[in-house]
Amino acid sequence: MSGAADAAAAAAVRRLLVTGVRPNNHLPPLAVKLLHGRLLRLDLLTDLFPLLLRAVTSSGLHLRALRIHSLLHNPSHLTFPFALKAASRLPDPLPAGAQLHGQSLKLPYHSNPHVLTSLLSLYAKCGRLHDAQRVFDEMLQPSTVSWTALITAYMDAGRFQEAVGVARNAFASGMRPDGFTAMRVLTACARVTDLVTGEAVWRLAEQEGIAGSVFVATAALDLYVKCGEMEKAREVFDRMQDKDVVAWSAMVGGYASNGLPREALELFFAMQAEGMRPDCYTVVGALSACTRLGALDLGRRAVGMLRWDEFLDNPVLGTALIDMYAKCGSTGEAGTVFQQMRKRDIVVWNAMILGLGMTGQEKIAFALAGQMEKSGMTLNDNTFLGLLCSCTHTGLVKDGRWYFRNMTQLYHISPRIEHYGCMVDLLSRAGLLEEARQMIEDMPIQANAVIWGALLGGCKIHRDADLAEHVLKQLIRLEPWNSGNYVMLSNIYSNSGRWEDAAKLRLEMKEKGVEKVPASSCVEFDGKVHEFRVGDKSHPLSDQIYMKLEELGMEMKAMGYKPTTEVVMFDIEDEEKEHTLVHHSEKIAIAFSLLTTKPGETIRVTKNLRVCSDCHTAIKLISRITNREIIVRDNNRFHCFRDGHCSCNDYW
Repeated sequence: MSGAADAAAAAAVRRLLVTGVRPNNHLPPLAVKLLHGRLLRLDLLTDLFPLLLRAVTSSGLHLRALRIHSLLHNPSHLTFPFALKAASRLPDPLPAGAQLHGQSLKLPYHSNPHVLTSLLSLYAKCGRLHDAQRVFDEMLQPSTVSWTALITAYMDAGRFQEAVGVARNAFASGMRPDGFTAMRVLTACARVTDLVTGEAVWRLAEQEGIAGSVFVATAALDLYVKCGEMEKAREVFDRMQDKDVVAWSAMVGGYASNGLPREALELFFAMQAEGMRPDCYTVVGALSACTRLGALDLGRRAVGMLRWDEFLDNPVLGTALIDMYAKCGSTGEAGTVFQQMRKRDIVVWNAMILGLGMTGQEKIAFALAGQMEKSGMTLNDNTFLGLLCSCTHTGLVKDGRWYFRNMTQLYHISPRIEHYGCMVDLLSRAGLLEEARQMIEDMPIQANAVIWGALLGGCKIHRDADLAEHVLKQLIRLEPWNSGNYVMLSNIYSNSGRWEDAAKLRLEMKEKGVEKVPASSCVEFDGKVHEFRVGDKSHPLSDQIYMKLEELGMEMKAMGYKPTTEVVMFDIEDEEKEHTLVHHSEKIAIAFSLLTTKPGETIRVTKNLRVCSDCHTAIKLISRITNREIIVRDNNRFHCFRDGHCSCNDYW
């Protein structure tokens, strides 16, 4: 091409740069065509180099931008950042980036903060955090952009604690955050549950007038959720002017994960009332809440918010749905979802195996694990956790030992504390208390409260008060304010007739301010979750409920039922003990369900504590009297009562 043609083409690019560059800095198609066709005489565009490089880089012509920069006779602090940005967008940024770094060191403007910040970002993208930190340390007065680049570098490397440390240093140096910086720091604080630093950032955001940004507010909301501060999270949420689906999802999921399932469902349905369509994450949170409450019908309503194909194609959604169905006692529906899923990863398989094991269908769970291996999938630690849970819930000591041994010897999987917990629970319930105690002593990791609690449960079943006292000392050390530990030992003392020891224990609880967690049972009816407590008379149908309980009591006594008064904690007269047992929360919930559901309809009850032996015996008889299937999920396992029998085979 002649010099005149070059000049004409350059003039065309000049006009396009000056008058035609779009708001996003992308080159118009004609300019891109000219630059792709030939390298123009750059001396004709020297005054527009920064604008040209920015437009070329933003148009995705990264190699072209680097070639243009390499031919510049006088690269400057205005051109180097764009060249470094272009290098960082390459599949392998380091060679070009290191070359540019070397060139910049020879120039007087190397210490320019824009150049150094671009270098920092490039090294961070390459995973060279040491080099990124070294570049940052060269800055005399880092800007907000520079601090944010370093914070982001540590976050992208998964080093969130260090990112928060950098943020603290930044604020100590007087940096004022912009919206992006505040969002990133709040996100890092959420990952490490650093509430103190996070709240300080949120206060700064309010002072800087950026707290109204939906992105900053959502990050603050997520921080409070992760730290379990749901009241503060709700305050942030209620103040947001433009709530997007991400904010709604964070709140619904936060309530569900922080033990507030009712609030999660209330917000989930309020979201739809306001015309906001839930995404998959919101539905996962709602399903988790339904799982906690045993609210099967509400779970089905939540499922209807998305297309069925979304559940079948999304393993996260599918797993949540399988878990909800299984833990609500509907393993048939869980199995249907499992069979129809088009994407079944190992998490989906494990959810189904665990669901089957929890509901006493251990044979199907074992068979599914075999099918899983035949399909080419390798059993992992969570698979064995599901299998061991199956053994625990059905008392299969021999099988439990076999799976535990094979997990370590054949699959070379190091047991986690959860696996040891299953084994201690299995052995303890089977009366093998010394073997369980020995396993705890031989564990390579320190036993937690769950491990000791499992052994304490076995002590209660088999009335070993001496060992229970030893276990309780460990539990009090680990969780001194957990009333369940005291209640369990008090029950053991009471069952052994050691009323004075039980009274001393109750006095100790009172002196330490330890309060017993009240037992409660929930049932779902007519789109609402109804909660009952022992002796509860607050429900509008209380009179009818207690009449039903009396009627059932007479029929049970005619069948030979005698209240198991030894399970009552306090030293009171037998007649009063019987009255207390009749009014246990699960019995009230079942009586309510018998009044409000159709004959033959399955009754589902969720209890926050373990079902006592008297209630277990009574519910077996009620299932026969009423010809009903009654599913009770307590804090330990499922009980499916049919025709006078329970799926746990009286082993829980």
